Amino acid sequence: MIRPLCLAALLALPLPALADNDDAPQFGLAGILSAGNKEDLPPITLSAGMPLAEAAWELKSGTYYEFEIEADGSQELALVGPEFFRAIWIDEIVIEGLEIRPLGVDSVEFDEAGTMEIGFVAIKPGSYYLKVPGSTGETQRLEIVIQ
Repeated sequence: MIRPLCLAALLALPLPALADNDDAPQFGLAGILSAGNKEDLPPITLSAGMPLAEAAWELKSGTYYEFEIEADGSQELALVGPEFFRAIWIDEIVIEGLEIRPLGVDSVEFDEAGTMEIGFVAIKPGSYYLKVPGSTGETQRLEIVIQ
């Protein structure tokens, strides 16, 4: 049994003040989905013979990201990246104003021109990719690192 004097001494110990940490993200009522924790990523372009993106993505675990996939309809193209999709929590996929809230995704495919927006929280640190299935060129693969 803890004596009352010992309990009082333990309660008097200083506790770390989380608000004093300038590096800690400041969330609003929406938690990690707050606007202050959101970043937009450059779009991915699906077009026959064109690179998917200009540069690799470096993401931070716990940050909310949004990006668009833009297909020009020049060819039926898909993006695969099951390991990446399992390392993130997908908030929503928006296609022509329709919001989809999936439990999981392996790939997405465009049969014609269109735009898709994906909002997600990066979760599991590691190295991942999104790529056009069956392609071998470096420009048809987007390297992604979650830190």
